[in-house]
Amino acid sequence: MGSETSPELLVVDLNNPEMKAGWSSACKDIRKAFETHGCFVALYDKISPQLHNSIFKAAHDLFDLPIHTKIQNINEKPYHGYVGQMPIVPLHEGLGIDYANTLEGAQSFTNLMWPQGNQSFCERSMGFAKAVAELEKMVVRMLFESYGVEKHVESHVDATTYLLKFLRYRAPTEGETTMAFPPHTDKSFVTILYQNHISGLQTRARDGQWIDVNFPPSSFVVMAGDACKAWSNDRVLSPSHKVTMDIKGKETRYTMGLFSFLSKTVEVPEELIDDDQNPLKFKPFAHLDLLKFYDTEQGRRSQNILQDFCGV
Repeated sequence: MGSETSPELLVVDLNNPEMKAGWSSACKDIRKAFETHGCFVALYDKISPQLHNSIFKAAHDLFDLPIHTKIQNINEKPYHGYVGQMPIVPLHEGLGIDYANTLEGAQSFTNLMWPQGNQSFCERSMGFAKAVAELEKMVVRMLFESYGVEKHVESHVDATTYLLKFLRYRAPTEGETTMAFPPHTDKSFVTILYQNHISGLQTRARDGQWIDVNFPPSSFVVMAGDACKAWSNDRVLSPSHKVTMDIKGKETRYTMGLFSFLSKTVEVPEELIDDDQNPLKFKPFAHLDLLKFYDTEQGRRSQNILQDFCGV
């Protein structure tokens, strides 16, 4: 009998994006990955070793702040601020920087956490967010080109804002759950994850198989969110994913997640609608309204949030 092998995510090398040869093929690969698994691994070396070390040092310093400081990270947008101290997910804690790729956003968060000032944190977090935002823009351009709707790229990019979330998953103690974060889909357009050497992320493919996600050096996991699924008229998969910690592990898992959101209406391009083969499945909506719906009891209980929120 042949041995069964676990499925793996597509790995796409995006370190030479200007090369004409291979661009079209990479666009098709990304589209296929989004449609099959909802995500892929991107090799992207724009995070220098110095920034890599400093951003994880910044994360450690941030989470070391007292709880009464961290809970001041409040945002009127659901799930954009502090998340932690929750019995259902005792291993998890997160803080969010809205408009993280802008000086105003990074400085506002830094001043909140360190009223006495911490220019180093501000510069590190903004530098990291800017670099990853460029990766997000590249992926969006490639996805739009693969569907033949590249004329919509510029307006999409102009309407995109970025939330940088610092995420910590501590090692479980004896008798504690190993489920650091339960299965869920993201409400973003695109999510990009960058982690330290502690693994734990699993994502569910369209066929239902759970895939253990491995991060090679200088790599990111690029994941479609529910807004991208709606935009694509249900072609793209917004994958369910979870984080499980090793009961034998002793180290903390740190992850930086960059989440893209739209300040304009999310709607299916007319080129992706065909009354016979691909009729319109989702009505246009404001991205923030999707977050607000998810923050209701109906939204949290929903087994098909896009259908319940904006289904035709």
